[in-house]
Amino acid sequence: MPKNKFAAVLMSSVIGACFPACECGIVPIVRRLAAKGVPIYAGVVFLLTGPLINPIVIFSTYMAFGNDIKIAGLRMGVGFLAAMIIALIVSLFFKKNQLKLQPYKEVMHETKQKASFSVRIWDMLKHSIDEFFDMGKYLILGAFFAAFVQTYVAAQSLLQAGEGWVSSTLVMMGLAYVLSLCSEADAFIGTSFRHLFPTSSILTFLIYGPMIDLKNTFMLISFFNVKSAAYVFFFL
Repeated sequence: MPKNKFAAVLMSSVIGACFPACECGIVPIVRRLAAKGVPIYAGVVFLLTGPLINPIVIFSTYMAFGNDIKIAGLRMGVGFLAAMIIALIVSLFFKKNQLKLQPYKEVMHETKQKASFSVRIWDMLKHSIDEFFDMGKYLILGAFFAAFVQTYVAAQSLLQAGEGWVSSTLVMMGLAYVLSLCSEADAFIGTSFRHLFPTSSILTFLIYGPMIDLKNTFMLISFFNVKSAAYVFFFL
């Protein structure tokens, strides 16, 4: 990881763009990276670009909008630029990893002798089990609240509020946050609004949702300091 902030952010954004993970699965990965000493600003850009502009998401967007390369390209370009800007702003305010807990000893501990392949496989399985139980409860809680809103809040009332350009953009951002759709499938929902909202509002829906939604809000607040999470939410 480069020591230069801009180079570190750029490197993390490129790696994130190549990593096919959804907005929920990316959180435990970023937490482990932060525990290993990756700067918080590099972790933030990885957190934002991974679910947003990875190859699977861009291809699904291209297919959902009738092989429209323009929408897929705008989603990638605008999302990449927004992630870079947010990460650079975060780098001005935070220097440490911002984890609530101290970095994991098993991650930070260095050994002179390289562990055998079987030991590393076993460690991988143990980490997977730990992450499943650590993150699963927040994923279920977020999914419960998202399902509650989808069931009891009429979508038609939200659509009626989005008559103007600004209001339609805010409505689409709210829908993206509350619906908590998987970033690999949200384009197929977004395309259903093409006859109701302008393209700019739909693009906002496609960019904002994978960056932050109801499910991963619970995850972020549970493992990162509230102040650092609040900064990310504010700039988003």
